[in-house]
Formats: sequence, structure tokens, C-alpha cells
Amino acid sequence: MANRSTTVPAPVAKSQTITTTQLKRFLSRYFYFTASLVMAGVALWGFSHTVDVRLLHANPPRPLLVWFHALLFSAWIVLFIEQSALVRVRKVRIHRVLGWLGAALAASMTVSGGIVSVVMLQFDMTVLHLKTVAPFLSVLWCDMLIFGSCMALAIYFRRKPEYHRRLVFLASCQLLQAAFVRFPYLGAHDLFYPALDLLIVAGIVGDLIVDRRVNRVYLYAFPAMIFLQGGATYLESVNPGWWQAATRAILG
Repeated sequence: MANRSTTVPAPVAKSQTITTTQLKRFLSRYFYFTASLVMAGVALWGFSHTVDVRLLHANPPRPLLVWFHALLFSAWIVLFIEQSALVRVRKVRIHRVLGWLGAALAASMTVSGGIVSVVMLQFDMTVLHLKTVAPFLSVLWCDMLIFGSCMALAIYFRRKPEYHRRLVFLASCQLLQAAFVRFPYLGAHDLFYPALDLLIVAGIVGDLIVDRRVNRVYLYAFPAMIFLQGGATYLESVNPGWWQAATRAILG
């Protein structure tokens, strides 16, 4: 009996090759710019659930420091989009100049984030009389630790674009915890970290499609992020005795 040919017809094979090539070209050119727009959408949708009653028309009014931190966060999203667009249109010199603004902004966000987390939890406990919020300090400080560390490495590797852009991407993804936690279902079930990690997985998949390998930034940084996220989630949900003592000492 003759063997039936399993060869893909030439027109189909050619079409698949063209589609794959187009996908690779799109991901290599536009992934990070597209990701910046997705992040902006996530931030807008997430904060739209709470920004009015918790900030713009909050009663009682929130501390002014919260407004400052919100402005920094918004500026970071705008800058991330702009920087991604500048790379896409090959305005590298402007990108590098604005990069130092980004470095200063990242440093300010890391410091203000650590301070605001304490101030707001104290406000929630003393003014709003919320007695179960203290353990969440682990999540807030984890975000600042990961964001600050990734940005410090991004600045260090600023002359290595393949490392730099991925580190900035990871730092920006981590910031989205503050948006994802405001999604009703994700926030209620502590799924904000898996949600933001899916964006990172998209970056990894993009690497596999374009380069057929995963960049070492993802190989080293992503597992470390998951470890820290897991530890923060454990402290927030289990709230062991030593963490209770720590939060009492920090928050008063």
C-alpha cells in the first residue's frame, strides 16, 4: 500500500510562514509599546473603581501625600508610554535624556511608596477604624522592593537595551498590583499578583516567538519576583505572630 503524503501544501506552508514572520516583526517592534498601552488601560480601569470615593471626593479627606504619590504613579505610566514610543520611532537621544527623568521619578516613587503605605495604613486604622489592614503592609513594601530593585538594575544596564527594556517592563508590571487589587474579583481573592504576572508571561512568550529563547533577565528576575510575591502574600493572608509584632512597631 502506498504511503499517503503528509506534506503541507505549498500555499498553506507559505501562508503560515508569512503569518509567523509578521507576528515576529510585530512583537519585536511593538511589544513594549503595546504593553505600555495595556498597562495604562489596566491602571485607568482599576483606579476608576476607587479614585472618586477614596481620593477625589474622599470623606474624610486623604492625606496630601497620597495625592503626591498618585501624581507620581500617573506620571510614570505616561513616561513609560512615551519612552516606548520614542524607541519605536528611533528617537534614542531624547529617550536617553528623558531616561534620567525616569530614574529620578522611579527613586521618588520608591521612597514615597514606602512612606505612603505606612501613612495610609495608619489613616485606615485610626481614622477609618479598619482593624485588619496592617498585614497588607507586606504587599505594599514588596511592590516597592521589586520596583526599586528592577529600576536600579535597569539604570545599571542602561547601555544594554535587551536587559534595560525588560527590567523597566518588569518594574512597571509590578506597579500594577495597585490597579489589579481594585478589580473587584481579583482584589477579593488575592489574585492581583497572578494577574500582573500574566503580563510578564506575555513578555516571555514574546521572547520565545521572536528569539526562540528566553532572555536571562526573565530567567533570573521573574522567579525572584514570584518568590517575593509569595512571601508577601503569605504574610498578608496568614499574618504570623512575628509579622503582627512588626506591623505594630511600624504602624503604631
